[in-house]
Amino acid sequence: MNILSYGLLALVSRTEASGYDLMLKIQPFWQAKHSQIYPLLGSMEEQGLLSAKWIQQADKPDKKLYSITPEGTLKLHEWLSEPTAPPVMRDEFNLKCFCIHLAEPSEVRRMFAERRKYHVDRMKYYKDIQVAIPAEHRHPGHIGFEDYILLQKAIMRTQASVDWIDWVEQEYGQWTAPV
Repeated sequence: MNILSYGLLALVSRTEASGYDLMLKIQPFWQAKHSQIYPLLGSMEEQGLLSAKWIQQADKPDKKLYSITPEGTLKLHEWLSEPTAPPVMRDEFNLKCFCIHLAEPSEVRRMFAERRKYHVDRMKYYKDIQVAIPAEHRHPGHIGFEDYILLQKAIMRTQASVDWIDWVEQEYGQWTAPV
């Protein structure tokens, strides 16, 4: 079992889903393509961690819906008790920041402005989701609480990124301002 497998089990533990639905739902947590997901789903079904049923659709190809089995729930519980690995960070922007000494000031400003816009847009997206979360989902014990706390983490992380970009732009401007 790899981390993606556990992520898929976690998603299916909430509600049955197709492979395509799982591919979309896993993206905020883990970057994965259908070429990774479908073989894992088949393997977990063979291991008895998932069960599946075919749903006929009139206007689309039939789809397979996956549900977690008691064995899958047990496997998920075992994984939850294991130590968590340190976070992995891969960000091309950070690598580009490492070599801004080679760029023209206007290019550096453009790069930071684009990244700031990205984070501001993400913040709006997250805030729109946050407004729609019912009050009862904001309490431990409710299945929606996990969504609420992870959304709050995304909002805080995004705000920290905007604040950092603002700080860098101020620092950078002090050293590259025309004299």
